[in-house]
Amino acid sequence: MRILVTSDTHGDSGSLRRAILAQPNADIVIHLGDGGEDVEKVRFSFPNKTFLQVRGNCDWGSSVPETGEYMAGDRKLFFTHGHMYGVKSGDYTIITEARSRKADIVLFGHTHKPREDYEDGLYIMNPGRLSGWEPTYGIIDITEQGIVLNVMKLP
Repeated sequence: MRILVTSDTHGDSGSLRRAILAQPNADIVIHLGDGGEDVEKVRFSFPNKTFLQVRGNCDWGSSVPETGEYMAGDRKLFFTHGHMYGVKSGDYTIITEARSRKADIVLFGHTHKPREDYEDGLYIMNPGRLSGWEPTYGIIDITEQGIVLNVMKLP
């Protein structure tokens, strides 16, 4: 299973569309906030994909939840924008929350800094940002052999 992870599009729905087109094998698209309207602009162009999203600190007036969980096979993903967990100051709080939810993978944005990591049984990913200069997104491959995280530059 391949999952496309995006964040911080900040009105750049074109980059979101390009990321989805660059990953045709991704069945699931997760948007981690700050660009909820961008998801609404592109989702109907991709009816065969499942879209999951949370709201970020710049998604004013959105009724989308601030956190989400998703079971990808037998792997649990916990995802959020990150501002509620103070990720610009460190990752202790968000990692503690992910562990309390028994997540295998934690996803967050907000910092605009890409990250892929593994720490004591927990996979950690920040896909960076899809807006601005050198946009990035994340890919998660979940197979019987394990989990692989990759941060990619948008072509």
